[in-house]
Amino acid sequence: MDRFILLMLASILAGFALLKAPLAGTFLAGLQPVTNLVGILAIVIFSLVLIFKGVMALVNK
Repeated sequence: MDRFILLMLASILAGFALLKAPLAGTFLAGLQPVTNLVGILAIVIFSLVLIFKGVMALVNK
């Protein structure tokens, strides 16, 4: 399997981890909106890249 695809999957998982990170009660609680935004952007962007790579792989065959 291509390392690039594994990197994209790991990035999507990292986005989900940012969304689920419990920051309440810590000094990072004020940054929770920022981590949610970064997590959502990571999931959407890297998912779109994977879809694009998949479509390109289908078109080239």
